[in-house]
Amino acid sequence: MFAVVAADLIILDEFPYLTKATPALPSLLQRALDPRGPARTAGSRILLCGSAMSVMGGLLSGSAPLRGRASLELVVKPLGYRQAGEFWGIDDPRLAVLVHSIVGGTPAYRREFVAGDAPESLADFDSWVLRTVLNPQVPLFREARYLLAEETEIRDVALYHAVLAAIANGNTTRGGIASAIGRSSTDMAHPLAVLEDSQLIVREADPFQKGKPVFRIAEPLIVFYEAIMRRHWTPLERGNQAAAWQSSQATFFSQVVGPHFETICREWAMSVGPEVFGELPGQVAGAVVKDPDRRSQIQIDVAVLAPEEPGRRRRILSLGEVKWDRTMTAGHLDRLTRARDLLSGKGYDVSDTILACYSGAGFDQNLRSSPEKPLLVDLETLYARE
Repeated sequence: MFAVVAADLIILDEFPYLTKATPALPSLLQRALDPRGPARTAGSRILLCGSAMSVMGGLLSGSAPLRGRASLELVVKPLGYRQAGEFWGIDDPRLAVLVHSIVGGTPAYRREFVAGDAPESLADFDSWVLRTVLNPQVPLFREARYLLAEETEIRDVALYHAVLAAIANGNTTRGGIASAIGRSSTDMAHPLAVLEDSQLIVREADPFQKGKPVFRIAEPLIVFYEAIMRRHWTPLERGNQAAAWQSSQATFFSQVVGPHFETICREWAMSVGPEVFGELPGQVAGAVVKDPDRRSQIQIDVAVLAPEEPGRRRRILSLGEVKWDRTMTAGHLDRLTRARDLLSGKGYDVSDTILACYSGAGFDQNLRSSPEKPLLVDLETLYARE
């Protein structure tokens, strides 16, 4: 029996935990929300909230009891990278990237989890990491573990941490993940599906290789935990965070900041107006172009494609390469030129393709003066106010 008191609004927070304790709760709410149910009769509205995305996402799907009874489905997304920088009060775009590569765009991490502590400058960044995310006395220290634990569909936590660690270490294909954790590729179907339903990972299609998706961790804090913290958990818990952080510098820049900077560049490419690429993008993704003559592959960090049009070759608006800590040269442009030629031979329309270089460290003079006239995107461009 579900009793509804006379109230304009009834809020049930952390609904997934309630349904775990009382599995019949969605069905009881269905009765309450029926045309002649007590909630309708009392004129009440019910707001269900929860952070376990796999549970909340299934409330209104398929044959779920509450399907067809919701007037609003609101997914609260993290702040974008520009908005996150403003929220943290960071004006330096380089510092903004470093902070965003750890805490992403979750507002609560600044207010509740680190009590408003933000790095004052690039010189203060390492100290900020030590006194916040690597500090066992700060709530942010264990948050990545709790994000995984709160998903009710995740039971073998060790397996899921192994999958996330494999992705954080650069194994982004299903076969690569399986090989990294010593399982068969077929064993990966279920854990990857659960993590995807939980919105902890994102499946991204390679536009140039059909049927070969790659997986990316959606929450930066989880990447930081799997790549840095999990490896040094014992010394971190014992308060030896300075040594752990010092020994993790190379890993931090190669496995955390570098890939995250690529994601920021793709987000920028997807958000710009038609004046940049000639029209609004239909798809932006990372991609791989096979070079059979040289028996190699060319990594495209930012592939921008126009929307598909029936009966017309797929148009490529831009091909881009991203480097966080390396000055880009004409050699990077040569790779993009080679990729463009290969894609032309595969039947893609590259007549208006713009070659783009995205860098956190700048561009040399040869690249700037290239007759190809590439699009050069620096940190100031990425963080320019819209």
